[in-house]
Amino acid sequence: MPNQHRTIAITGGKGGVGKTSVALNLALTLARQDKRVLLLDGDTDLANVSIMVGMYPKQTLANVIAGECRLQDTLLETDYGLHIVPGASGVQECMDMGPTDSLRILRALSQLESQYDYVITDTAAGLQAPSLHMIASAELACIVVTPDPASLTDAFSLIKVIRRRGYKRVPSVLVNMAQGASQARSVFQRLDSAAQRHLGLSLHYMGGIWRDETLRQSVLNQKPVALLPVTDPSCRQFHTLADMLNVRLAQLTPRKAGIAAYWHRVSRQQSEARQASARSAAPASPKERCLQAVSELESVLVQTPDNAMLRYEAFTRLFALLGSAPDSDTIEIIQTGLGSLEWEKLSEEHRKHLATHLRHLADQIVPTGPQVPPAQEKTEQADPVYDRVSFGEQERLVRALREQPAEISLDELLRSLAASGRNQH
Repeated sequence: MPNQHRTIAITGGKGGVGKTSVALNLALTLARQDKRVLLLDGDTDLANVSIMVGMYPKQTLANVIAGECRLQDTLLETDYGLHIVPGASGVQECMDMGPTDSLRILRALSQLESQYDYVITDTAAGLQAPSLHMIASAELACIVVTPDPASLTDAFSLIKVIRRRGYKRVPSVLVNMAQGASQARSVFQRLDSAAQRHLGLSLHYMGGIWRDETLRQSVLNQKPVALLPVTDPSCRQFHTLADMLNVRLAQLTPRKAGIAAYWHRVSRQQSEARQASARSAAPASPKERCLQAVSELESVLVQTPDNAMLRYEAFTRLFALLGSAPDSDTIEIIQTGLGSLEWEKLSEEHRKHLATHLRHLADQIVPTGPQVPPAQEKTEQADPVYDRVSFGEQERLVRALREQPAEISLDELLRSLAASGRNQH
């Protein structure tokens, strides 16, 4: 039965936080405790991990991908039996390989990692895809920060990005280069408060590593502090960190799949995406393109139900396009479209307003009603004026006014008098 190993990603939002030093000293400390440990150097730069122990690899994962050697041939063994795979960032290149070659390498990685108790990945700093995938592939992400405010800002950005990409586990935070326990806790609390306020996430505090001259000199001398006597304060810090790590791992349910299984799943998904992209690249028929455009328009309008101006602009342009070459088909399309609208959902006021507008449009297309000759129209529309020929003597007009009902208008009276005057002539 394969060994149930635990996978840890040591990562950071920016370079210079001591991430590689933490990963190496932690791995050596666990190996010193008789644990089988594999350290994957996932930094995209030079093989930093191996250089820190004074080893310079002849072959890396890039040679495995090129088919020049086996994965086991790249292993470096250092103190306490710690094994290192240099150039592990090259696993990202597997995504661009064919399924057969990719499976060959990932199967070898799966067989390799099953032989260890811990698989620790030293990821590249920043938000590049290889680093994000390495974080996602591990069951525990440990983010290294320092008291430098820029470190906290970059760490927050990293946490925000991995959460958006679906990372649902709680990241752990290790404060490196702290002046003491009080400062380390204060630095963590600032980052944790920002995560709670903006991301709704409470982080896990892994502890702190104090700044001291011994640790700094160990990097320059290529002699990690984990090789010092356990009684040395610098070395003792990493034994405390190893204890904190085991406590945290005990709280987490072990993942059934390892790092290789994760990368195999990503490789398959990317292969399927490339195939789908190739299929979609084939020329689509005008009907397919039109239906796709309508679907996209529908999706946008559904997502923005309150944006009236967007609907106005979209449908105005559609009707302008429809009416650019009006014919019988255009008329039928407009009739069908109007008939498909659910008028009963409109309020009475809106229905009346729309009906009035449609009647106005109809009159613009085909004017209705009797056609009045211009001369007659002018006569009827002219304002009545008094003249003796039309209305007779003024005494007659005054008498006629007295005889009429009070509610008759002056215009009606003058028209009736004018008509009677014409009949008398």
